[in-house]
Amino acid sequence: MGATAIRSSAAFPGLQLTGVITSSPDKSGKDAATFAGLDQPTGVTATTDVDAALADCDAVAYMASGDIRPDDAVNDIERCLRAGAHVVTPSLYSLYDPRSAPPEWVDRLTRAAEAGGSTLLVSGVDPGWGNDALAVIAAGLCTRIQSIHCQEIFDYSTYNQPYAVKVSCGFGGPMGEVPMMLLPSVPTMVWGGNVRLIGRGLGMEIDEITEEVERRPLEDSVDTVMGRFEKGTQGAFWLKVIGKVNGRERVVVDHITRIHESCAPDWPYPDQGVGDHRVIVHGDPELTITSRADLPGGTRADGGNTTAANRLLGALDWLLTQKPGIYDGLDVPLQRCRPPEVEAQRWAD
Repeated sequence: MGATAIRSSAAFPGLQLTGVITSSPDKSGKDAATFAGLDQPTGVTATTDVDAALADCDAVAYMASGDIRPDDAVNDIERCLRAGAHVVTPSLYSLYDPRSAPPEWVDRLTRAAEAGGSTLLVSGVDPGWGNDALAVIAAGLCTRIQSIHCQEIFDYSTYNQPYAVKVSCGFGGPMGEVPMMLLPSVPTMVWGGNVRLIGRGLGMEIDEITEEVERRPLEDSVDTVMGRFEKGTQGAFWLKVIGKVNGRERVVVDHITRIHESCAPDWPYPDQGVGDHRVIVHGDPELTITSRADLPGGTRADGGNTTAANRLLGALDWLLTQKPGIYDGLDVPLQRCRPPEVEAQRWAD
């Protein structure tokens, strides 16, 4: 996500890349283009001097992980807000819906934003636009809605992120061990906020969230970009985070995820390629919206990451006009009023 944000900020109309902060001394002094795979130098070099970088910017795209270091991420974001920088980030899942976040985080970050005159937006793709704004838009096209499903259907065989795939998701691990992502309450921590966000966007108060998980082993060993995954280890899982109103399922986030296309052949597959995000509205009409993002030379995951970064960076012009505080994916308007000369820069030749 750091590399993606560098690429996007260097190209996004109305934005200028002024600094890149790194925690690795061996990366300090290198041009930002090195990390983002850009053909031309940006003239901006990475630094470990946080104060110097914050002194020369109006906003921060915070792309450091918050999965296994949430307290550190909150501290970093608080520091940026107090310094007067508007912050956009995908790093803290519970803040995707601030009403679902730990109250002490919300209090700290709200006070920091007020002290610095700054704003905070936390969002991504899933959780993020794939199961907040897109779902609410889809529901607006239907009547007499029974339920809404937001699905991510992905084959991780080309996604070269060993920690996320093997440790967080548990692919290649023993079926007798439950991986981090599938431990009870963790799915709700990640996606529960978006379930509530959809409910709020549609005038419903989600009063109960439950989880369902089914896992499948590999029936044969398979080879991927991360190496071999052995027969009998975890090869697929179907995760559901279910939001209920008065006992009825209303909003469901599904993840149907494989390490190889051969596993769980009776489960849904993406329409094409290795991955889709879908919103399915069971209503009148029965509506399915399928979205995918392809990045030339990259994987579908790279494309999805780019949409997440672009949504965050694209919200900055709106955030700069708002009162200090924390905002979510339903607060940001779909159409923002950029100056015509800035908006025109988005159109490629």
